[in-house]
Amino acid sequence: MINLTAILLAHWQHTLQPFGVDPIIANQLFPQLVAIYSSPSRHYHTLQHIHYVLSKIDVLQNYVQDLASVQLAAWFHDVIYDTHLQDNEERSADYAVEMLNTLAIPTSTTTKVKNLIMATKNHQAQDIDSQVLLDADLAILAAESVEYQKYAKAIRQEYAWVSDAEYITGRRQVLERFLQRQCIYFTPLMLESAEELARLNIKQELFPS
Repeated sequence: MINLTAILLAHWQHTLQPFGVDPIIANQLFPQLVAIYSSPSRHYHTLQHIHYVLSKIDVLQNYVQDLASVQLAAWFHDVIYDTHLQDNEERSADYAVEMLNTLAIPTSTTTKVKNLIMATKNHQAQDIDSQVLLDADLAILAAESVEYQKYAKAIRQEYAWVSDAEYITGRRQVLERFLQRQCIYFTPLMLESAEELARLNIKQELFPS
């Protein structure tokens, strides 16, 4: 975890650098994010997930118009994650606004970040930047079989308080909604490289052999 935290701190500092943020304030706020994403109740929505999403954004950055906003949205999109709540995205967006205001990030960027986070609620993209964020967030669906199974198991652990029957019903609804979409992914690269595998993984989870 020490190496991952160090990598993420460097990424955090690099993302904030163009805004002229006071590095002392930036470094003071970073441990808050680490603590939140390291909560014992989290099994998938962890620092590893943030690193994974940021890595996918790097791969897709040629499509991006406002890279810093997309990266900041990635940092905050799951900052509030409570499986008992229905408004995690709204709470995450509000948290992002509060912290970005503390960092004196321009209002235009803060508004963009808030809108990007809200796009993750129903996975509906409004522009190319939200397309990249959503593709990065859902890239796990196209992971190799073993990694996908770890992801599915980790999601189940985050809903440990839900009965098996209830969880299976809810999970099935989520996965079937993805299959019903014309495309799971938006960017040409993800459509070409990940769409087929994502659909295969979802079908295998829905109908295990």
